[in-house]
Amino acid sequence: MASERKFVTENIRRVLLKEYLMKEVSRAGFGGLDVQRTPMGTRVLLTTERPGLVIGRRGQTIKNLTQAISEKYGFENPQIEVSEVVDANLNAQIMAEKLAFSLERGWHFRRAGHSTVRRVMDSGARGCHVILAGKLTGQRHRTEKFKEGYIKFCGEPRINFIERGYAVAKLKMGVIGVTVEIMRPDARLPADTTVLSKTDAAAKFPELFAEPAPQAEPVIEEAE
Repeated sequence: MASERKFVTENIRRVLLKEYLMKEVSRAGFGGLDVQRTPMGTRVLLTTERPGLVIGRRGQTIKNLTQAISEKYGFENPQIEVSEVVDANLNAQIMAEKLAFSLERGWHFRRAGHSTVRRVMDSGARGCHVILAGKLTGQRHRTEKFKEGYIKFCGEPRINFIERGYAVAKLKMGVIGVTVEIMRPDARLPADTTVLSKTDAAAKFPELFAEPAPQAEPVIEEAE
């Protein structure tokens, strides 16, 4: 198998695994997935809002998931590690699923979108961007966007600091795609600058304020 085809096949398998786990642990609040290959097998890092529901009673639920991952998707010796989300309001995937669930319960899309943005910003995020696409009010497809704070759409800051979550709300009019993008509180943009006083600068960068060592004066010999 060619190298390109091998990479494509591996990525397709990981996407299918992510879709399967999102469906199986939806009640626990799916927050993210990371698959790592190790010499001992495959390490699956699963982030959820309620880890107890994923582990199950006496670990039976996580055993069933491990068996399904091995049999359906062909991962060698999978080992699932479940961790709890530190702050669910700053997890883009969880907020996207909650927003989709609110739409399915009958919330107006504007109310649900503004509520999600405000909830994320109140948790300390630097920026939040919500995109709703689908049949929102009529038979025609439309897109509504809700934005507050700083959001980068390209470049290195987007890769390093923007988290993206996607979910689907199934309504009678049709499906609505829900995208939530969150800029983390610890994001430091290239334009962010801090002006230090001379005292603080000397304490933080003492090598810049160190006095140079005295140099010996050159000796000039007079010719006889």
